[in-house]
Amino acid sequence: MREPEGVKPTSVDARLAARLGELRTEHGWSLDELSRRSGVSRSTLSRLERGELSPTAAQLGRLCTVYERTMSRLLTEVEAEPPQLVRAARQPVWRDEASGFLRRSVSPPHAGLRAEIIEGTLDAGAGIAYEQAPVPGLEQHIWVLEGTVEITVENTVHTVREGDCLRFRLRGPSHFHCPGPGPVRYAVMVVLP
Repeated sequence: MREPEGVKPTSVDARLAARLGELRTEHGWSLDELSRRSGVSRSTLSRLERGELSPTAAQLGRLCTVYERTMSRLLTEVEAEPPQLVRAARQPVWRDEASGFLRRSVSPPHAGLRAEIIEGTLDAGAGIAYEQAPVPGLEQHIWVLEGTVEITVENTVHTVREGDCLRFRLRGPSHFHCPGPGPVRYAVMVVLP
């Protein structure tokens, strides 16, 4: 999702940058304090908040953990209120070019609802690591639609193939890896505790 130098970021990127700055201000943290808490460098945080670069999935995961939000919740905060019927063409899509991860918010978070559905696609050989659960005890159900994904939860690697479903409560780090030979496409149902 990185934009070439000199190219204006998309409106979602601009709103995400602004929201990241707002969250830091709401918590009363300096860039140095947020860097200490998140493990993301001060200079990168500054560039993210100014909209000079888009966060990677790993960086966004770290920030979500610090702010105690799921990634979907944070991304929804920068979108307009989602309608009850979410047409395929209106489902927000976010791509992290660095990790080869594509994320579609099929059923975005909504006020008063605890669940959401996400479609993820990982390129062959790609992986995403999340250092902490954004919300401890977050319930996840991961259903593989095409391909194979290796998901590490609580130091256990689960090989999840087409049609399989892995379900768990997330309390710590997790890792997704697509062993190939092709990409993997999966649906994730996230339920807040």
